[in-house]
Amino acid sequence: MTNTTRVMLVTGMSGAGKSTVLHLLEDLGYEAIDNIPLALLRNLLTPVGDSPLTRHDAIAVGIDIRTRDFGADRVAEEVYALRQRSDLSVQLVFMDCDEDVLARRYTETRRRHPLAEDRRLVDGLHLERERIGSLRDRADVVIDTTMLSVTQLRQLIGERFRLLAGPGLTVTVISFAYRRGLPREADLVFDVRFLANPHYDPALQPLTGLDAAVGRFVEADPAYAAFFASLSALLGTLLPNYTQEGKTYLTIGVGCSGGQHRSVHVAERVAAFLRDRGVAPVVRHRDLPEPVRDSSG
Repeated sequence: MTNTTRVMLVTGMSGAGKSTVLHLLEDLGYEAIDNIPLALLRNLLTPVGDSPLTRHDAIAVGIDIRTRDFGADRVAEEVYALRQRSDLSVQLVFMDCDEDVLARRYTETRRRHPLAEDRRLVDGLHLERERIGSLRDRADVVIDTTMLSVTQLRQLIGERFRLLAGPGLTVTVISFAYRRGLPREADLVFDVRFLANPHYDPALQPLTGLDAAVGRFVEADPAYAAFFASLSALLGTLLPNYTQEGKTYLTIGVGCSGGQHRSVHVAERVAAFLRDRGVAPVVRHRDLPEPVRDSSG
């Protein structure tokens, strides 16, 4: 066992993707265990001789409404107790999702919600929210899967929880279309809909912000230079302070109407600015067609 074992406690709404995240963490090298009784959690994470589990560098544990002796306050107590140990680095991850999307998932899969055995599905979802909602406020990381595909969720988990990641701030830059809603994981959001729109140029309409011609068009807008200078100055001020305060993850959202031209180009420019400052951001273009939706810096 290394000096510090990384422990991810994964909880949240049933159907929001907890099991999927445990599988993804297992793929990243975590030892994954689901639905262990809370009374056994501390024993599980206590080194005993040469047990393979207690010598593991990273462990992911699923805890949810099905867990024996589950309770939001009880989970919070266990998290607090584990965080007092110098041999563990503990994070609480809360998986969330809009209830209408959860209801659709249950309907499509024909699964039964654990709290809807004798009541309507929607009532089971409401009851679960009441019972575990306070854990969302206590979580270190909240992942909302309402608008995430499995591919996007896999990338997000890889970005945030890869075991080889060094210390410091992990930055993600994401472009998006306002018509599809804001990315819920975004910490900072910048609206670039005031810039001239390449969509109305027939030659540029089929292209994206990854194309040089679109970039030249966007940067030719008289408002662009002052805007980007201000944005760069703001990020240059914020990032060192976020790092100093111990913030682990920062997601910067850049939005335009369609998520194809302006937001994509500006997101790429933001990523280039960060690289020049020694930050290696991950870049995601949420609303581009599948073949070019994601790129990494």
